[in-house]
Amino acid sequence: MNVLVDTSIWSLALRRKGAVENDPALAELSSLVMHERVVMIGAVRQELLSGIKQTAQFEKLREWLRAFPDVELATTDYENAAAFFNRCRAKGIQGSSTDFLICAVAAHHDFAIFTADEDFRHFTTVLPIALHPFAASVH
Repeated sequence: MNVLVDTSIWSLALRRKGAVENDPALAELSSLVMHERVVMIGAVRQELLSGIKQTAQFEKLREWLRAFPDVELATTDYENAAAFFNRCRAKGIQGSSTDFLICAVAAHHDFAIFTADEDFRHFTTVLPIALHPFAASVH
């Protein structure tokens, strides 16, 4: 099964130089990358590239992330993201538009979600999504 990696995991990897050996979550990401199981969506790419002040750093990260092509999204992915938002909100569960888009794409393509964001655990009580099993030990 392919794994849709959330911004929270990528951010851990990109901000902690040399920490892959010491952090189980980053070691897991490295393993997923090596086994070509990582998938990306444009919204996560945008979050990762946003706010980078130095042009050279932006260009370097943009080139590195291009190794992970975006999953093509359909109109139904956006519609389902809105429906997931509404379903969760009705149960008192909050999340971002990007979070629900990740959930919709993961449900549509049968991807697991690898995240350090606890909100996704709440989403699993309402939505037809699966977290990457390793996600249970990420903090």
